[in-house]
Amino acid sequence: MAQFYSAKRRVTTRQIITATANELDSFGQGVARHNGKLLFISGLLPDERAEITLTEEKKQYARGQVKRRLNDSPERETPRCPHFDVCGGCQQQHASVPLQQRSKRAALARLMKHEVESVIAGSPWGYRRRARFSINVQPKSGELQMGFRKAGSNDIVNVRRCPVLVPTLEALLPALHDCLSSLQSVRHIGHVELVQADNGPLMVLRHTAPLPAEDKAKLERFSHSHQLALWLAPDSEKIVQLSGELPWYSSDGLRLTFSPRDFIQVNDGVNQQMVATALAWLDVQPQDRVLDLFCGMGNFTLPMAARSASVVGVEGVPALVAKAQQNARDNNLNNVTFYHENLEEDVTRQAWAKAGFDKILLDPARAGAPGVLQHIVKLAPSRIVYVSCNPATLARDSEALLAAGYQIQRLAMLDMFPHTGHLESMVLFEHINE
Repeated sequence: MAQFYSAKRRVTTRQIITATANELDSFGQGVARHNGKLLFISGLLPDERAEITLTEEKKQYARGQVKRRLNDSPERETPRCPHFDVCGGCQQQHASVPLQQRSKRAALARLMKHEVESVIAGSPWGYRRRARFSINVQPKSGELQMGFRKAGSNDIVNVRRCPVLVPTLEALLPALHDCLSSLQSVRHIGHVELVQADNGPLMVLRHTAPLPAEDKAKLERFSHSHQLALWLAPDSEKIVQLSGELPWYSSDGLRLTFSPRDFIQVNDGVNQQMVATALAWLDVQPQDRVLDLFCGMGNFTLPMAARSASVVGVEGVPALVAKAQQNARDNNLNNVTFYHENLEEDVTRQAWAKAGFDKILLDPARAGAPGVLQHIVKLAPSRIVYVSCNPATLARDSEALLAAGYQIQRLAMLDMFPHTGHLESMVLFEHINE
């Protein structure tokens, strides 16, 4: 049949250019320049040249995809994970670890306008001791999908291997997939979370309808055969322990018990170094009175209490305060007290703040700590260590301390999440007496 041109039909061709990346951003994108603006190119490494298809053009920047790479960087790596091209979990497995660290280090230095003294890192593989897997059952085939979301999508990548998981958890994946597939109530499973505690692995299974007795029995058999603590989550607030012990992990040689849903640092190797570095930077002495803000269950607080005269830990989540108090008792630390407070309010008005503090540590969430810094300044500690999971809010918050007469003495990049775009750091501020 003959086809005729219609004026309503539009054919758009994406522009193809040739560009060379000169740096790597924290999300694993090569950064080049085109027509005077920044060009972000997914998958291209520094010193690599490629034919690029422009996919987006804005006033200040553009984005592109590699159509044909013309050369390979000596720092290009073959990704270890078979799901790397589609899974949204990692963005940088194609880049060498030294390149990843240099790029993050440079980004942190630019934001903080200060030299990064060191990189605190552990193993780049098998480091992740916690992961949540989404669950979906295909409507037609009934096939179970268990894995992570695709990059920029709600679709699930069916994961049987994940080389950034600790080996114990990665080894569970095939058998766990088979176990869940065999359940009568498989369509009522929301997600499954795996955690590697120091006393063994545990699993939390979120389900949206009551589990039949037969399914519970299968799950318990699975947990026993794999020496796995099992918890069920019938709703978003409640968890019920079916087997195993209460999990715990160590921080600077102290044992911290936690609930499977409590926040713990995902990278144990970096966490141990981070705590040790914070203690060294603060130079905690036997006569010191120390304040730990956003203290959680005592990851920094308890090690500081073991070295100082007294420590106050302040946290905004009541359940974590209770855990911290229990962990202090379990470790026979009697010189530490924990309080539940709204850290946006003036904590200096509280009775426990009247005596002041020699040193302060804070470890806020991604939003940073803009409300609390003005109050920290009133307490006038000689040293402050700020642990950050968001360099943008760290840079913003630092301005308040710099304006109050503090100076950055040390700055480190924490490689807490190798192969990803996450950039964590810690800073030592000291007050400079005029």
